[in-house]
Amino acid sequence: MSTLLLRHADLLVTADTDSAETDQDIRIRRIPDGGLFVRDNIIEKVGATAELPANADTVINGQGKIILPGLINCHHHLYQTLTRAVPAVQNATLFNWLKTLYPIWAGMSPEAVYTSALVGLSELVLSGCTTASDHLYIYPNDCRIDDEIRAAQELGIRFHPCRGSMSLGESKGGLPPDRVVEDEDYILKETQRAIETYHDPEPHAMLRIVVAPCSPFSVTSDLMREAAALARSYGVRLHTHLAETLDEEAFCLQEFGRRPVGYAEDLGWVGEDVWHVHCVHLNEDEVRLFAETGTGVCHCPSSNMRLASGIAPVRAFLDAGVSTGLGVDGSASNDSSHMLAEARMSLLLQRVSGDPAGLSAEEVLWMATVGGARVLGRDDIGQLAPGKAADFIGVCLDSVGLAGALHDPLAALFFCQPQGVDLSVINGQVIVDDGHLQTIELEPVITRQNLIARELLSRANS
Repeated sequence: MSTLLLRHADLLVTADTDSAETDQDIRIRRIPDGGLFVRDNIIEKVGATAELPANADTVINGQGKIILPGLINCHHHLYQTLTRAVPAVQNATLFNWLKTLYPIWAGMSPEAVYTSALVGLSELVLSGCTTASDHLYIYPNDCRIDDEIRAAQELGIRFHPCRGSMSLGESKGGLPPDRVVEDEDYILKETQRAIETYHDPEPHAMLRIVVAPCSPFSVTSDLMREAAALARSYGVRLHTHLAETLDEEAFCLQEFGRRPVGYAEDLGWVGEDVWHVHCVHLNEDEVRLFAETGTGVCHCPSSNMRLASGIAPVRAFLDAGVSTGLGVDGSASNDSSHMLAEARMSLLLQRVSGDPAGLSAEEVLWMATVGGARVLGRDDIGQLAPGKAADFIGVCLDSVGLAGALHDPLAALFFCQPQGVDLSVINGQVIVDDGHLQTIELEPVITRQNLIARELLSRANS
């Protein structure tokens, strides 16, 4: 039995959603000189420092720090940290971007997947993320989802890896080249293996598997149906890209006679066990469908801007009661894996159309914590409350980027210059202390990553 005590912090606590008037009413409560008491990696008590036990096995002085729940990243492509800022795709839309990068990614090795996962996950952790979902859908040269799982376990982050897939190559009317797609029977067998090997359904689990065919333009309808049946037979969640671009919409109308959401509905891809990423091009009826069925959404503002995909109707999602989380998306369509920066971008993007109240700092916190937890099907993370997993982050308030902004420390985190975290505790373990990772040595990982990235592009261009 181990205990941890955080004391003398500026604590931001979100109310349990059951006590809120609406799903989106998170009711931020600030506790000056507050803290947490943790036993066996689970929060046992939250309150003023004077109300907490005096001692523990591990004691953290939170003085000068703002403490809040760990942030939840609901969609990523970690391997894409290998192809950030590639010149040929700096000004491309999604389909052209993918067609250019598929041949480069085809050269990846298991080491490349492992190393890129370490890089992306480290960047996430250092920017406030304590739980991450990743969508790996390309498996050349004997790469497996196991490669990124190993990286997550070494780092100590809570992880929801998605066993993605592509089966519809160019010769059959899909977007990816034939050499990067997989046989559908093999996809289903590998997905089943990943679930049986790694999925942990227990409360406070560190690792859960997700079933995730890539997109309407890269997998068949049969695979979508069979993948959903497989996921539901094991009680795991389903995830895919949907309604990201107008090109995708045109593809679905031509091939299936349906808009992307209608196509997903026809295949059984709506419900409380499903979340879709992007959902930029949804109409009012489709938003209502998601709300009525409990279907979740992951919003990726930076990627949507980077690829000129459009602005997702996040205000409409929240007003309708759609479970909505945040994701940094691919490190080659965002070129960053910074969770606090992504939260800031979501705040700003919803105001571009002219509504200065399009999204508030409190709503951004909801999406990055409680909303993300709901999207991932979890009620044990995303809040600082008794019974929740001991996942929390701390940011020092004396940085130059926050100077003059302490009238509202929460708003400062999202309105001001994006910060790195000074403290991160995941599952009751200190992963970041004084701004430095405690579980891995990052410098040699970066060196190796840069070498692999250069070799990938060199081979693809030779």
